[in-house]
Amino acid sequence: MADQLSPDEKYNLITRNLQVTILFADLHAYLDNMKAPWELLELRVKYYEQVIKAMLESIGVPLDRLKFVKGTDYQLSREYTLDVYRLSSMVTEHDAKKAGAEVVKQVEHPLLSGLLYPGLQALDEEYLKVDAQFGGVDQRKIFTLAEKYLPSLGYAKRAHLMNPMVPGLTGTKMSSSEEESKIDLLDSKEDVKKKLKKAFCEPGNIQNNGVLSFVKHVLFPLRGEFCIKRDPKWGGDKIYTVFEDVEKDFAEELIHPGDLKASVEVALNQLLQPIRKKFELPELRKLTSLAYPDPSKTSDRMQILDIRVGKIVSVEKHPDADSLYLEKIDVGEAEARTVVSGLVAYISQEDLQDRSVLVLCNLKPQKMRGIESQAMLLCASVEGDPRRVEPLDPPEGSSPGERVFVEGYETGKPDERLNPKKKVWEKLQVDLNISDECVAQWKDKQLMTKLGQITCKTLKGGNIS
Repeated sequence: MADQLSPDEKYNLITRNLQVTILFADLHAYLDNMKAPWELLELRVKYYEQVIKAMLESIGVPLDRLKFVKGTDYQLSREYTLDVYRLSSMVTEHDAKKAGAEVVKQVEHPLLSGLLYPGLQALDEEYLKVDAQFGGVDQRKIFTLAEKYLPSLGYAKRAHLMNPMVPGLTGTKMSSSEEESKIDLLDSKEDVKKKLKKAFCEPGNIQNNGVLSFVKHVLFPLRGEFCIKRDPKWGGDKIYTVFEDVEKDFAEELIHPGDLKASVEVALNQLLQPIRKKFELPELRKLTSLAYPDPSKTSDRMQILDIRVGKIVSVEKHPDADSLYLEKIDVGEAEARTVVSGLVAYISQEDLQDRSVLVLCNLKPQKMRGIESQAMLLCASVEGDPRRVEPLDPPEGSSPGERVFVEGYETGKPDERLNPKKKVWEKLQVDLNISDECVAQWKDKQLMTKLGQITCKTLKGGNIS
């Protein structure tokens, strides 16, 4: 009977019975290296549910056939866990790595969790009992993995729908971790203006143009038209009803980048205003501040420091300074780093040789008596007469290159290089200390690796420098 229906009748039949499930993938976010601290995920799930509802309501989308599901509501069940193990016994390391290549954050020392991620997303289709999964084209390899392996577990193969990846405002892929590449739903008018003003938008260049992509993928689908606003001496306002005409005129430089940006700014602010207004409610403002706390007031600040476990592979006196050691320290890179430290008066060469230590790796390299020091060896110290100094000790069994984090903030991405003008290290160092149990901490939270606490031998109540 369905074959006798017209295309419009088929569409109406499908949409009338369509149910949409939105998965808040909190466990996925935790597994994907450097996404979010675990303790914030619950709050962010609540935040995203509210902001998605506000967004859909602002454009007239009914919510009655929309269901929100949190991943950990079912992904920690016995059945799901057993299926993870079953799938892990079938999927090769090559297939898992390939499937997640465009989705899971790629780092120099990838974690096992990144290999689990694609398989979990495949299993979600079965446990959510959906007929199709929707995502960006960057997820196509995960979809391929699902189609290949789910039937091996006795589960149905699903349909997969994909949308193109929209270029960000910076001219590259839009990324949640790159603030300037995107417009957030709660961005203020001032934020929208600032981001669009800085956006990549060369005259006549329609490639990787994030401003044009907003016109194509946001404004036309919602408005059906787009108005270029400009001074009458440059032709005045012009309304377009087809995106290709906008693109053509921009390519031929009949539309100036400044006019395009200003017009997109007006249109986007009109769309965002109802969402902003709803989030003026006290309970939603509180939720937003809890889900995304000010980094300057939380342990998130420590995440910009690249502190790693290191192993001293050689140590000798600095050729031009009696008080300095010249060390080669393995921090998990292709070559050991050269580190100059003023420890001659406190620690013997024998005690440093082959020792596991903590190293701050993203300070700006600095010459010390003619030799460039590429990192800082971190020590505990107690002032007095004499001053006492001890290197910090990572947990037994730690390997060079392992990240050090603040307790409860296991994930995060350090800055590539700390800006010396902003005195970042100096400001954070003030709150680094040694507890009465000889445990290294920052604002009463322990410094750790995945194997446990950072400690020192004897310097209770000392400082870290």
